[in-house]
Amino acid sequence: MSIYREYDIRGIYEKELNEQSVVRIGYALASKIEGEYVAVGYDARSHSPILFEYLVHGLNAGGKKVLDMGLVPTPVNYFANYQEWDGITPSASVMITGSHNPSEYNGFKITVDKAPFFSEAIYALGRECESMAFPAKTQREVSKINAVERYVDFLVKEFAHLEGMKERIVYDCGNGVAGVVTEDIFSRLELHTKGLYVDPDGTFPNHHPDPSDEHNLEDVKKLLAQEGDIAFAYDGDADRIAVLTHNNNIKGDMMALLYSMKMDKPTIVGEVKCSQVMYDELAKRGSKVIMYKTGHSNIKVKMQEVNADLACEVSGHIFFKNRYFGYDDAIYATLRMLELVHDGIDLDAELAKLPLVFSTEEIKVETTEKQKFLIIEKVKEMLQTPPKDFPTIRDIIEVDGLRINFEKGWGLVRASNTTPVLVTRFESTSKEEAKRYEDAINNLIIEAKRSLES
Repeated sequence: MSIYREYDIRGIYEKELNEQSVVRIGYALASKIEGEYVAVGYDARSHSPILFEYLVHGLNAGGKKVLDMGLVPTPVNYFANYQEWDGITPSASVMITGSHNPSEYNGFKITVDKAPFFSEAIYALGRECESMAFPAKTQREVSKINAVERYVDFLVKEFAHLEGMKERIVYDCGNGVAGVVTEDIFSRLELHTKGLYVDPDGTFPNHHPDPSDEHNLEDVKKLLAQEGDIAFAYDGDADRIAVLTHNNNIKGDMMALLYSMKMDKPTIVGEVKCSQVMYDELAKRGSKVIMYKTGHSNIKVKMQEVNADLACEVSGHIFFKNRYFGYDDAIYATLRMLELVHDGIDLDAELAKLPLVFSTEEIKVETTEKQKFLIIEKVKEMLQTPPKDFPTIRDIIEVDGLRINFEKGWGLVRASNTTPVLVTRFESTSKEEAKRYEDAINNLIIEAKRSLES
């Protein structure tokens, strides 16, 4: 059951994701889909085509026909749900990807009726798979579709006004699947680009494909310093982006502030890790801004509920409903950022206007699956009567863990939904206060762990 996560299914190839488990997943999933067709694509890992065949076995046995996209980025997989293929609109899609996990991992991101299939739906699917008999093989029913060509054509048409822009653009695909589409899009728009590690290679020979880790940006930073005006980097399946200028590594919350400049009082969804600067500045501009749970599935569902124009996660998941379909797409986000530059917006100058705050990166505290939520509850209880030297609390937001607002900033502690860790982050108008908040909350976590262990 450990492979069934909050947002997707993910595990180690052969050990956890093998013929026995994956055929069952396909068969059980088929019963959750009303229509006849499921679009399936996969990432660059060597075992992805093998898992594709296992999944086809299960889906076909469950009465579904498969539209085969082949090697695609995750956003292309999502895109396929909004298209007709010879008169057929898929009722669901499955992306076979380990995202930014190490090369031995793989997994499934599932969309049913254009909505994320996640949380309790995934857990229930897992329980069903555990108890079912192995389904017999039926006739293979798979049709090829060229989703990459359709997607590239769509973006080239949408951003035709960027054709020939003069800025020098550098980017790092990290040997993930972004390169399947970037080369064609950039070439057809006649952009001045230079790419690193563009060829998909699921062993990730150059660096790990996770742009939220600064170490993985070293090569593209060097290239930017020597030959570029702006840089982009992508995770393994191209649903997450990093944007770099000569002065800034622009996190997802600050990207949202920039993107919103070209929107008329948009409704925007952020997560609990987003800077207070983002929330305050958007509110000043007249935007409706909503703080919600971390996680791409949570965000997409909330966007639909409130009819949001844009959403963001600090890690670089950016979701556009404004002029797009409402899912996270790093390639589309790249072109929207280039559009801002094309329209004369100086990204560094805009960021320099914002109030100065000191923010930590995400800090992870190792614990266990069993204890992580118990620790949050214990910390919540302790905050009712905090220690005498504890910073003054203004209020506590409990939408996802505990975001504690202090007089000059905030601290966050939440349980990760995908790994046995607590995630913390701290922000203040002074570096000293940010450290004070970090120390105070860490002391509570230590005390909570000690209390539970005794």
